[in-house]
Amino acid sequence: MAQQVKYSISGTYANDGKVIYLKDQLTETAVDSTIVANGKFTFNGTAEKDALMAINVKDIDWNTVFFNDGTPVIINANDSTLKGSPLNERLTKYDLESEMPSRDIKAKVAKMTKDEMRAHAEELVEEINKVQDKKIALANKIFKEERNTLIPLAFAQLYFFDNGIDAYDELVKEQVIFANHPYLKKAKDDIAEALQPKDSPKLAFIGQQFTDFEMADADGKMHKISELVGEGKWVLVDFWASWCGPCRAEMPNLLEAYNIYHAKGFEVIGISFDQNKDAWIKAVEQIKMPWLQLSDLKGGEGPVASMYIVDAIPDNILINPQGKITDRGLRGKPLHKRLQQIFGE
Repeated sequence: MAQQVKYSISGTYANDGKVIYLKDQLTETAVDSTIVANGKFTFNGTAEKDALMAINVKDIDWNTVFFNDGTPVIINANDSTLKGSPLNERLTKYDLESEMPSRDIKAKVAKMTKDEMRAHAEELVEEINKVQDKKIALANKIFKEERNTLIPLAFAQLYFFDNGIDAYDELVKEQVIFANHPYLKKAKDDIAEALQPKDSPKLAFIGQQFTDFEMADADGKMHKISELVGEGKWVLVDFWASWCGPCRAEMPNLLEAYNIYHAKGFEVIGISFDQNKDAWIKAVEQIKMPWLQLSDLKGGEGPVASMYIVDAIPDNILINPQGKITDRGLRGKPLHKRLQQIFGE
């Protein structure tokens, strides 16, 4: 990507005086900016060939992305549509398909009062979960169908989130045409950092013996984690809450893993960070989670959150039959891959 290529970007936007930024998605910095005048804006300059770039309107939380492939780009910043090379026009089509449902939800929520949001919380969570599932499915489809183009790069974070950061090594090994593009590694590193920051004190637990704790189930009966650890069992302690959209989005994946590996010795213990008992019990019933569920109904302020430094959910720890914590933050396909390593196909 050392070759420099000229870019010519023109566009329209409804609000005169608004600042428009031209951003390099690799460095996450603005390389230029301009002000909308008479409903129009332009950028001209040079950047690395095939760099992933974006147009962003100040104070608006979305980008119109494109590759700097040497073909002039015309952007309508009002609706994020783009005219340019066939590559960039297809990229825009995919991007709008991925992002528009999320924008629609944000617009709907923005019109709601706090009372309305509370009244429709469950519906919103379900809607958000479905949108996220569709975005991930689209990313996987793009990585399959657009493997011989640069387009998958723009969806790499979603792909690694679902398939695990080990998928990066697989793509490099397969020598896909975008394997050496620096944005692919950035996407992998960003997801690795988000799921498990390298300097996170949470990592200190890996390789250590688990610390036992006691907590009540929905009937008030007290249980200890040690009740399930040992005797050849691998125990996933899952930290979640009924109000946590990403937690609920992960549940179908965890249920699938449980159904496949439970008979082989895989156990799950749910630790809810709910404060509302009715909401907790209702979510367990709705999702049909068959494993032991515990909560002190203290949200994230309970002793367990401090004990295992659970500062965000979903989170989990995997404990081996000897009581050692071997993994943390296993979600999506990486959970299945790890369990396959442990139990075989």
